[in-house]
Formats: sequence, C-alpha cells, structure tokens
Amino acid sequence: MEITPTPHNGAKKGEIAKTVLMPGDPLRAKYIAETYLENPVQVTSVRNMLGFTGTYKGKEISVMGGGMGMPSMGIYSYELYNFYDVDQIIRIGSAGSLQDKVELMDVVIAMGACTDSNYAYQYGLPGTFAPIADYELLARAAEAAGKQGTKAVVGNVLSSDIFYNADSGVNDKWRNMGVLAVEMETAALYMNAAAAGKKALCMLTISDLVFGEEKLSAEKRQLGFGKMIEIALEL
Repeated sequence: MEITPTPHNGAKKGEIAKTVLMPGDPLRAKYIAETYLENPVQVTSVRNMLGFTGTYKGKEISVMGGGMGMPSMGIYSYELYNFYDVDQIIRIGSAGSLQDKVELMDVVIAMGACTDSNYAYQYGLPGTFAPIADYELLARAAEAAGKQGTKAVVGNVLSSDIFYNADSGVNDKWRNMGVLAVEMETAALYMNAAAAGKKALCMLTISDLVFGEEKLSAEKRQLGFGKMIEIALEL
C-alpha cells in the first residue's frame, strides 16, 4: 500500500490538480464535484474531509473541504501547497455581512483579511503581516462576476477565531473600520499562500446578516452558492 504524503489526506501524489476549490463543508465539495465536474473521482475521505478531482471544460481541477476555522484551513491548505504541489487555492465559503450594503446572497471577494488570530506569530515578523489575495485571481473573479451579472463586493473581510464572542460589541468595531463580512478561514489561507509563494483567493456568499435577522438555512448554505461556484470554476 502506497504511503500518502500526509496523515490528513488520502490522495496520492498526482491525484490532486494544480487548482483546488475549497468550500468549508465537505458535503458541498461533493455536491460541486458531482454537479460541475466531468468524471469526478474521490481521492480522499480522511476524517470525512472529502476531496475529488475531475475536469471542467477540459481542465483538471480538484475540490476539497477545508473545515471550520483557521487551524483546519491551515493544515489542509499548507499540505496542498507544500506536499501536493498545488499552485492555487480558491476558497468558496459563506460569511456574515457587517455592512448594510452587503446583502444576503451577495458575493464578497476578499482583497484582504483582517484577523484576531495569532496565526502569523510563527513567521517571527517584526510587525503586523497583512494577508492579501492574489491580484490576478481577484481581478479575474471581479470581471467574471460582472459578466455573470452577479453583485460582487471587493474589500476587506475578518477571519475570526471566535464564533460565539463574549465581547458583544466586537462586530461594531470591525464594522466601523469598513470590514465587509466575517468568516473564519481566509487569513490562514492567504498567509500559507504567501509563505509558500503560491496563489490564493477567497470568495464568500453572504449567508446571514450580523446586524439583521435574515439568514440562509443549512441546506441553502450547502447547495445554494451556484453563482459563486461558477465564478470560481471560470478562474
């Protein structure tokens, strides 16, 4: 039996494409593979973090779950970049809107990712690192959204370590700084990409309003992000 490159991924070298789409939910990865890819093959199921490789318009592409939070995204994206020779990862996730102009089902393209995490301490930098997207991917995503007719807002997001925050006023502070939305993974992805000299982009569909009552169901989060998925596939 061939040994895989890491204990967290069952794929062998060469079974994962150079481009990987990463939703947080492994069942969304399965849905994307079965719905959009030609001849998808499941290449990993370790810890039920499902991953598939197939083709889209003749080009090989993989889709794999990334889990919840920066520790999970940090492990999977690091291994894809450094052990599986992946060139670019496009996160396609959900987020909570912090701004009135960013509405339910809008797509946010994360130009940068603020964070309350200590993830960057490992690099020993003499200051604060600003995690940012790959500009080429970002520009192409914004252009694709425009051609599709999808409302896409480009700007800063917050990658938080805390979902249930004891500080009830924390979201107001980020809102006042113009941060568009809050999620839990992008900063780690962007830092791993920078450290590896690779490319990364995060696109987020708004699934709830932090300062409102509207929100999507769990089923809608899993299956209802088609416009964002199609933009990602075109990259």
